[in-house]
Amino acid sequence: MTDDLDFRRRRIAFRAWHRGTKEADLMIGGFADRYAAGWNSEELDWFEDLLAEQDVDIMAWALGRQAPPARYHGPLLDALMKLDFIGKAR
Repeated sequence: MTDDLDFRRRRIAFRAWHRGTKEADLMIGGFADRYAAGWNSEELDWFEDLLAEQDVDIMAWALGRQAPPARYHGPLLDALMKLDFIGKAR
């Protein structure tokens, strides 16, 4: 089970840091770097679903400029909206 979670964490880290724009990479990749190591399977599911969304939508939700879909509400979205992980060097 741990190997599966580790594989998923590595895969989402790559996907989070290769979004298409530097701004999205920093926001989404920085969030993954800061929190993913402690995520369980359900939290990884949440983030993998989030990664399927458009960058502009994710960034608008994180910045509070647009209301996110109800399925994303909860502690992980709250952590994303804090933006306390931005600026950490990779």
